[in-house]
Amino acid sequence: MEFSNEMGKLQRAMAASSAGISRRQAMMNGLNLASGDSVLDIGCGGGHLLEEMAKSVGPTGRVFGLDPSADQIAQARERCSAHTNVELLESFANAIAINDNACDAIASTQTLEYIDNVDETLAEITRILKPAGTLANISILWDHFKFHGAEDALNMRIFDAFRAHCFHQMLPMELPGKLKSLGFRHVQHKPLAFVVTNRDDNSPANYTEKVMANFALKQGIPESDVADWINQLQQAEQEGRFGFTSFPVLTVAYLG
Repeated sequence: MEFSNEMGKLQRAMAASSAGISRRQAMMNGLNLASGDSVLDIGCGGGHLLEEMAKSVGPTGRVFGLDPSADQIAQARERCSAHTNVELLESFANAIAINDNACDAIASTQTLEYIDNVDETLAEITRILKPAGTLANISILWDHFKFHGAEDALNMRIFDAFRAHCFHQMLPMELPGKLKSLGFRHVQHKPLAFVVTNRDDNSPANYTEKVMANFALKQGIPESDVADWINQLQQAEQEGRFGFTSFPVLTVAYLG
């Protein structure tokens, strides 16, 4: 799934929501950055996390933001324009233009599950990290991701179509073995699961609903069915029986 144009706008709106803010706080805690550190954000999007990183590492540190989308990189450049320690790279994550052993920490938020050959990217991460460097990744357990309130059969049609949006539905369960084989130690998981019962502009449900609706249309679900699904969720919210559940997981590991 590409995060450019309209999808990119939705991603940035999600990043600015309450769920995006709490997710960044968890990520920054996992990274535990210090002044002077060098850090890379893989899949930096509109640059919300880059801002936090730039403040933490200070003027003697370096922050790299990588994203394959020119639109996202442009937004990140504007957001981080006041920070001279931020460098942006428009690139995929399988061949990153950063030297070996260059970074004290690497972050990735809901990006690795969208990379088909994730092992290739993990090898790049291993190459770029310094010995004892930190990897912090947030990915969703998509089997535990669901809207509640729409009719069951229609809801499942939308969700079944959405499964095609990423390559790795349960990546947090795969990461311990993959990381240990690359020399990472002390692999730790922290659940970031949440439940919301509204669809307002500060709710991740609002933006996720739009992403799923757009994707369902591209997967061939009739527009009338997608509209019906949205209307059913709206009615469920009005009647006090709406819900949205998601299960992100923060994985932190240390190289060597």
